[in-house]
Amino acid sequence: MIQIFITGGTFDKEYNYITGDLSFMTTHIPEMLKRGRCSLDIEVETIMMKDSLEMNLKDRKEIARKCIESKHQQIIVTHGTDTMVDTAKVISEENKAKSKTIVLTGAMIPYTFGVSSDGFFNLGSALSFVQILEPGVYITMNGRYFSWNNVQKNYNTGIFERLVGEE
Repeated sequence: MIQIFITGGTFDKEYNYITGDLSFMTTHIPEMLKRGRCSLDIEVETIMMKDSLEMNLKDRKEIARKCIESKHQQIIVTHGTDTMVDTAKVISEENKAKSKTIVLTGAMIPYTFGVSSDGFFNLGSALSFVQILEPGVYITMNGRYFSWNNVQKNYNTGIFERLVGEE
């Protein structure tokens, strides 16, 4: 069984047509799994609904604790892209046994924006990668996976990439 932990981020944001703000109402993960006709055994739990720029060390440690205490060996964490690497680092540091495969993913465009959102694709990629990668902490975005300590978000392109000079 695969555990999905929801923490917020653009993935689950919705546009408020009155104020023009992006905010959280509810997670869209169950709907996405249903629309994608996902036949995997999955357990979904919301830890928090926060923009990753508003997360602090206490939040990151809570996410790490949930991952460590989960009875499942394959875990996906939906997360905001701005500080995804920071949370992955905390999870890696806290996950001393390293017996679990933990994949963080997110979206640059909210799922509720329809076909322009990359969230559906990134979730599908995460579901695939969490099943085949060796135990460790990874980030998957844009159809690729990265070790947590060898990735950065390119703010000019909106694409995640390996660190400069690394292969």
